[in-house]
Amino acid sequence: MTYKFIDLFAGIGGFRQGFEANECECIFSSEIDAHAKEMYFENFGELPYGDITKIDETIIPNHDILLAGFPCQPFSIAGEKKGFEDTRGTLFFDIARILKDKKPKVIVLENVKHFKNHDEGKTIRVILETLYELGYTTNWEVLNAKDFGVPQNRERTIIVGSLNGVKFDFKKLRKSPQVTISEILQEDGEFEYLDENEYTLIENPKKQPSGLIFCGYRNKNIRINGTRENTEHLSRVHKQPNRIYDSNGTHPTIASQESAGRYFVYHKDKARKLTIKECFRLMGFSDDFKMIGSKAKLYNRIGNSVVVPMIKEIAKEVKSQILENDSEARIAPNSLFDIKIENSNNMIAS
Repeated sequence: MTYKFIDLFAGIGGFRQGFEANECECIFSSEIDAHAKEMYFENFGELPYGDITKIDETIIPNHDILLAGFPCQPFSIAGEKKGFEDTRGTLFFDIARILKDKKPKVIVLENVKHFKNHDEGKTIRVILETLYELGYTTNWEVLNAKDFGVPQNRERTIIVGSLNGVKFDFKKLRKSPQVTISEILQEDGEFEYLDENEYTLIENPKKQPSGLIFCGYRNKNIRINGTRENTEHLSRVHKQPNRIYDSNGTHPTIASQESAGRYFVYHKDKARKLTIKECFRLMGFSDDFKMIGSKAKLYNRIGNSVVVPMIKEIAKEVKSQILENDSEARIAPNSLFDIKIENSNNMIAS
């Protein structure tokens, strides 16, 4: 059976690729950024609707799955009205009103790692309360891209809700052996190398638990106040664009704010900048994915995207655990209090 989904805050279609790879069909999309819409059209032949706040939910086709990698905004009145009413004035309200009208069987949301702490925890609490109010059994987890076949340490919060009472089990997601940056690098091309006098290598760099191997830094002026001796280049005051990572490890998170693409790796005894194609590979996009527009815009797009292989695995389990479930494994909470306890435990564990 082919399940139908809608792609909200669609970006360049990372969610879409993951679910289409699992024989699901996209029947509606929405994205406000003009360049992202152009790339979406170039790759999928469909121009997404614009501003979601201006889309009447009644025009959206009925669907089985709602997908949204939405921006998080603070819920300043959280706790005053509870649930749905608390979401007014935020972009999540637009997701909620679509859910209320269309009642899809599944919802999958994606956000940053620290989403659980956003607005002192009010944001995720109101979202979970709202989903419960709308009839959804939810579970959430922080997943890392490096566990799904791409060499990038990128942690993201995933929330899955089901209308049939099945609580999504994240433990069933199939993890992949970790790969290194070297495995996604281009063999040929025009590379932007650093001169040897432009950077300094660290003696005996250590592999971090995340898989990162910080092995050097560009010789730029940095702030050292407040840092411990010999840690200046690992501190927060030393910005990511000056760091160099060994290609035998994983790469740090591709950032949406980095429009110059200053990602440097040390490979085959040379330090060079990653190409735009390599950055897309770090997100799990195939080489035939069409890239249009300036490099600055492309770096913004890829930094705002989702990791395709991770979404593919989530899509596979959404079908298996929820959409194709014969209902014997339903574990719907008995009350809102129960769901708060379950998700509070998750929050502490994460």
